[in-house]
Amino acid sequence: MRPEPDPVVSSVDPAEVARYTRLAERWWDPQGPFWPLHTLNRLRTAWIRDHLCQRLGRDAQAPRPLAGLSLVDIGCGGGLLSEAMARMGARVHGVDVTADNIAVARRHARDSGLDLTYEVGTAEALAQRGARYDVVLNMEVVEHVADLPGFMAACNRLQRPGGYGCIATLNRTPASFVAGILGAEYLLRWLPRGTHQWRRFRKPRELQALLARDGIQMAEATGVRVNPFTRRMTPSRSMAVNYMLMTHRPEGDVR
Repeated sequence: MRPEPDPVVSSVDPAEVARYTRLAERWWDPQGPFWPLHTLNRLRTAWIRDHLCQRLGRDAQAPRPLAGLSLVDIGCGGGLLSEAMARMGARVHGVDVTADNIAVARRHARDSGLDLTYEVGTAEALAQRGARYDVVLNMEVVEHVADLPGFMAACNRLQRPGGYGCIATLNRTPASFVAGILGAEYLLRWLPRGTHQWRRFRKPRELQALLARDGIQMAEATGVRVNPFTRRMTPSRSMAVNYMLMTHRPEGDVR
């Protein structure tokens, strides 16, 4: 039997915390260093909504299609995705290890009249408390953590039986090195240099193995294509650079 992970061991990388602390006040500037996330947010919000509704038998075009669902946004940053999910009716708990990010997220939610719960913390701490959610979002996070197996084990434990999860990250391929680092950070300067480390990009099969060990199944997958001329992001069959996964824990799995 595989031993349970130690929930008090954190996967947090202090260097990543310091990087996002310096950028915290720029989260909601659509022309600032986080503009790629603003663009990506429109794509990922629609993708999450549509596939969740399809699997749960809901109307994706309803005013609040995710009403009643409990949702945690791990690594929520300044709250871009958390707010989008809250506007669709989900009960959102946003968690981030950077205190300045949470301060920005709380302030923006308050100014927008949205009722969200934000917390400085980690997936491991939530798992230790026994928290469970209908939906676990883990978007653009796995490429920044110091301990991927431990982090994924904690996220897996947060997904209740019958619940769903979403992961977004970059594949570790030659194409992702060219597009995600040389192109985005050095040539086009879309992202600050040092935002990503190629060795921490995650292959889909690596994530699938970490999901399967906890009984979680793959449900959906898509690549993300970025047009360098228009800056548009669209779904793609190719997962060679950016990709998103949806996962499902079977209803009877109570581990």
